[in-house]
Amino acid sequence: MPRPSRRDFVRSAAVAAAGGAALSACATGPAAAPAPLPRDLPPRAPGDGAIRVGIVGFGVRARELVGQFLADPKCEIVAVADVVAARAAEGARIVNERRKRAVCSVVTDWRAIVADREVDAILNATPDHWHAEPSIAAALAGKHVYCEKPLTLTIAEGRAIAAAVAATGVCFQTGSQQRSEFGHHFVRAAEAVRNGRIGKVRRITIHTGDPAIACDLPEQPLPAGIDWDGWLGQAPMRPFHADLCPIGMHGHFPAWRKYREYANGGLADMGAHHFDIAQWALGMDHSGPVRVIPPADRAATRGLVLVYADGCEMVHGGPTDCTFEGELGTIECSRGHSRAFRGTDRSAPDAPDLLAEPKDGELRFPRNAGHVADFLAAIREGREPICTAEIGHRTATVCQLASIGYRLGLPLQWDPVAERFVGDNADAGNALRVAPVRPHA
Repeated sequence: MPRPSRRDFVRSAAVAAAGGAALSACATGPAAAPAPLPRDLPPRAPGDGAIRVGIVGFGVRARELVGQFLADPKCEIVAVADVVAARAAEGARIVNERRKRAVCSVVTDWRAIVADREVDAILNATPDHWHAEPSIAAALAGKHVYCEKPLTLTIAEGRAIAAAVAATGVCFQTGSQQRSEFGHHFVRAAEAVRNGRIGKVRRITIHTGDPAIACDLPEQPLPAGIDWDGWLGQAPMRPFHADLCPIGMHGHFPAWRKYREYANGGLADMGAHHFDIAQWALGMDHSGPVRVIPPADRAATRGLVLVYADGCEMVHGGPTDCTFEGELGTIECSRGHSRAFRGTDRSAPDAPDLLAEPKDGELRFPRNAGHVADFLAAIREGREPICTAEIGHRTATVCQLASIGYRLGLPLQWDPVAERFVGDNADAGNALRVAPVRPHA
């Protein structure tokens, strides 16, 4: 079945309703492929499973992921784009050094990667406020996408990405690697909860960071080699500061994550991992909470409660990454451990039977060798990966609901089917489902 054309897709009423701002923002990308780039690529053979990847945004996270893509001998990284010239150059250097030939080229604009016929998939490792445009453009061009988490800055952008992926049928993996990695501690915990090992879940606590704040950084001189307007993208114009866009190749995670113009704070940065496991464990991958209850203290940065339709409460703040309290016991998990015990007293002795391997008739979650490996395998096998665009959008929505709750300090009711706030304070909440989009190249 042929994929719909870009024009047909943009005209779709469903997609326009889902997130016209995010779509229109990427509508200026090139329609024709650029001239072939100088690359020493091996020839393709029909059915050989070769996958060629372009990287959009080469910071710390992309550098961490390069090795996982190149661990697959049939995967080549063929292009890197970044608004900082030194970072794009470093990405190409790493790839070419690993492959011992010039397979990877530097490009100055991510749109050239999307338009390049040699590219089968992109790794989108940009800051959160840049996730939507390249992901949507890549899907419209028929390219598969691995996009870092949190999936988007706003709820409307997430729905637009999910709609683009659904309409085009590309493979999309959200980078919530706790579903695949870290000794499968999260996998076993979520699986046990879903299989009813602790009975009805009454309460979940999530240990993650603070909600975002408005950016108030002072102006710094803009160094050469940085496309600052390109880094800002849809975000409001403001002076350069290296806390947002580090100079050259760096070894840390930049502070843009704490500012609401670009992200949803530490709440969403690690919350996109931990809330994701809660959604998975509850069977809510295609839904979410129905109420948002902020703490009484408007200055508080912990204590917000998200309530599901069955009454289960999910609290921002807890003793470990994810803790599930049920009628029959408690399961807690983090990147380094998982344990279960009867009751809710953490000093209780372990109850390893609650985390035992699934029995006949119970659900068993995949034990992937790695999150990138699952993405590449899904492309080749024509299946969905473990964390699709829809799943990533629903988890990002949980983070965004919490962020909106802290920002407004008002109780809210959420309709996860219509993806709108309803009832008291709905207008204030719905106004924050989207963000202004600054015109940009």
